[in-house]
Amino acid sequence: MDKNQQGIQALQEGKMEEAVKYFSEAIEENPTDPVAYINFGNVLTTVGELEKAQKFFERAISLDSQAGAAYYSLGNLLYNQEDFNGAKNHYEQAIQKGVENEDVYFMLGMSLINLEQPKFALPYLQRSIELNPEDNEARFQFGLCLAKVESYEEAIKELTTVVEKDPKHADAYYNLGVAYAGYKEDVKKANECFDRALAIQPDHMLAGYGKKMMEKLNNPEES
Repeated sequence: MDKNQQGIQALQEGKMEEAVKYFSEAIEENPTDPVAYINFGNVLTTVGELEKAQKFFERAISLDSQAGAAYYSLGNLLYNQEDFNGAKNHYEQAIQKGVENEDVYFMLGMSLINLEQPKFALPYLQRSIELNPEDNEARFQFGLCLAKVESYEEAIKELTTVVEKDPKHADAYYNLGVAYAGYKEDVKKANECFDRALAIQPDHMLAGYGKKMMEKLNNPEES
């Protein structure tokens, strides 16, 4: 097992100091290997040394402009700093450099959502689900995104799958309620969804508000 592998194992076991030691040794032994810089940057990100981490990722890219993992890690760092445009650019670079997993597509989609570009986010969230159909959070975000672009039938389908996989997903029930109320104009079904959300999370303010709105629609003379 080489120093990078030993460092990754230590990192997975939460042994930060040990991980730093192995990655430092890997860099000393092979200072032109971008992998050790990426790994060291990930450790620094984990412990909150973000400026230092960014320098290590940038160093990895300077050593190998095709190092997709460095672009991906740098994208994560920027995303967590709410630099969504910077994150988007780096996720795009990561994909162009050959990173092909559900996480990079999901994070690119989320960056675009935060940039208020749901139409552009859709294909990336969809690709994320294609690569990992069991990722319920990605499916939930895909459903929300579909609703934002007014593809309500598809949104209802995806959100229904979310609650089938996770019957305690209060936010999915709430958004289903909104879709049934606003698009289907199905007050009964909307009420059922808001009730489910409140049963799971009694302090769900939006679901409570939605239920009150449905009650007003059912009893207009009381409003």
